[in-house]
Amino acid sequence: MTDLAPLRRALLSVSDKTGLVELGQALAARGVELLSTGGTAKALRDAGLNVRDVADVTGFPEMMDGRVKTLHPVVHGGLLALRDNDDHQAAMEAHQISPIDLVVVNLYPFEAALAKGAAYAEMIENIDIGGPAMIRSAAKNHGFVTVVVDVEDYAAVLAELETHGGQTTYALRQRLAQTAYARTAAYDTAVGTWMAGEVGQPPRRRTFGGALAQSLRYGENPHQAAAFYTDGSNRPGVATATQHQGKELSYNNINDTDAAFELVSEFDPAQGPACAIIKHANPCGVARGKTLKEAYGRAFDCDRTSAFGGIIALNQPLDAATAEEISGIFTEVVIAPGAEEAARDIFGAKKNLRLLTTDGLADPEVAALAVRQVSGGYLVQDKDIGRITVDDLKVVTKRAPSEQEMADLLFAWTVAKHVKSNAIIYVKDGATVGVGAGQMSRVDSTRIAARKAQDMADAMGLPAPLTQGSVVASDAFFPFADGLITAAEAGATALIQPGGSMRDDEVIAAADDAGLAMVFTGMRHFRH
Repeated sequence: MTDLAPLRRALLSVSDKTGLVELGQALAARGVELLSTGGTAKALRDAGLNVRDVADVTGFPEMMDGRVKTLHPVVHGGLLALRDNDDHQAAMEAHQISPIDLVVVNLYPFEAALAKGAAYAEMIENIDIGGPAMIRSAAKNHGFVTVVVDVEDYAAVLAELETHGGQTTYALRQRLAQTAYARTAAYDTAVGTWMAGEVGQPPRRRTFGGALAQSLRYGENPHQAAAFYTDGSNRPGVATATQHQGKELSYNNINDTDAAFELVSEFDPAQGPACAIIKHANPCGVARGKTLKEAYGRAFDCDRTSAFGGIIALNQPLDAATAEEISGIFTEVVIAPGAEEAARDIFGAKKNLRLLTTDGLADPEVAALAVRQVSGGYLVQDKDIGRITVDDLKVVTKRAPSEQEMADLLFAWTVAKHVKSNAIIYVKDGATVGVGAGQMSRVDSTRIAARKAQDMADAMGLPAPLTQGSVVASDAFFPFADGLITAAEAGATALIQPGGSMRDDEVIAAADDAGLAMVFTGMRHFRH
C-alpha cells in the first residue's frame, strides 16, 4: 500500500448516467483506459470516447439478459491484486490479468423500483449482483484502488488527479471505500427488508439503511452529535419537503415537524381545512375550520402559550390570509402541501421562520416500521396506522352520543393517537380545547388538560371553561372512575376510550351517573 496510487485503467458501469460523460472525458484526457458495459459503454461511445467492452477483456459475452458480465477472475483479479505482492503480480502475469485502478458503479435502481411499487418479478431483476461484487472488491483493495458509488464524488477524484499528477491519495481512497461499503450495506438492507415483507415474518437479522441528507449542528442538546438520513421512500413529509426560507432545520425541528405533519395528514383535505400545532413532539392545538385561517386560529386558541415557538402543519396549501395570521407569533416551522406566492411573500419578512412544502400529504395508512434503540438492541414494531369509524364503536352507556358528539369523539380519538401517553384530549366543535400528555397517571393528564383549558378561558375573558360541553378521548382505558369523574367535572359530556379494564363496569356506572355518553373502540393508542 502506498499513499499515492496511479490511475491508469478505469471500469465504469452505472445506472445513473448523471455526470458520466464529463467524468469519462476527464479520465480519457489523462490517458486513462476506459472499460465499460452495456448502456454505460454506449453513452460514452456516443460522446466520442474510446471504450473497451468488458466482454473483450474477459473473453465472455454478456449473457443471461445481462445477469452475467463482470463476474470473472479477469475483472476481480484486476481489482483485488495487491500491487506490492510478488505472488499476486506473478498470478496476474500468468493469467494475463491487468490491474483496474478505478471502479465507478452506482447499482441497479432497486430502491427506485421499490418506491414506485414495482411487481415482484421487476424487483428481482433490479437486484444488482455484479455491481456490489465489484464495489466490495475495489473497496477491500483501497490501498491501491479507487472506488466511487456516488455521483457527488466524481469531482473529488478528478481534483486529486489534477493535484497529484494522475494519482489519488490513500485518505481519499479510504474515505471512498467506507462510502462504498455503506452503500452496499444500505442496498442489501433495502433488498432484505423488502423480502421480509414479501415473506411476511420478522427477519432473522434486521438492518436499517439510509442516505445522509444533512449533518446537523447537534442533536436534542448541544453536546450530542447528530445527522439526518432519508430512507428513499419518497413519502411526503419533512424528509422530502422543499424548504423555501429560513436557516437549516435542527434535530428537534425535524422531529417536531414530522410529528406535526403526520398528525395533520390524518385529516382529509377534501373534508375541509385542518391545522396542527406541535410543541416538543406533542400537539398543543388541533382544529378544523371553514377556512385554513379559521382552522389555525381555533388550534392556536387551545394553548396560545405553548404555541409560541411551535411547529405548524396544514392539510391544505398555505394561503395569504393564514400566513398573515401565523406571522403574528414567533413560529419555528410551517409545513404544508403547498404555498401560494402571496403567502411566501408574507413569510419572506420572517427570516427565522422555515417554510416547507411537500406536494402532498403523508398517507396515514401506509405501513412502515417504528424503531427504537435500547441497550444492547433495537425494538421494532409496525407503525401505528390503526383507525376507527363509527361502525367500529360500541356504545356502553345508557345515553348514546349525539351526532355532534360522535364527530368530536372521532376527532379527539385521531388526535389522541399522536399524543404521548398517558393522553387525554378534550375536543369541542372540531377543535382541541385541552391536551394532557405524557403523565404517569391518567387522572393527572385529565386534570392538566382541564386546567390548561381553564387558563385559556381566563386569558380570553370567557365566563366558562373551554371544556364546557366538550368530549374526551383517552388513548387507553380508564383504570378507575376518577379520571372520568374529573372530565365530567370539567364539563365534558361524552367520552371515547378503548375499554378493557377490570373496572369497566365501575367506569360505565360512573358515566351513567354523570349522564355521560361513552363509547369503546377496542383499540389502544399508546405512544411512548
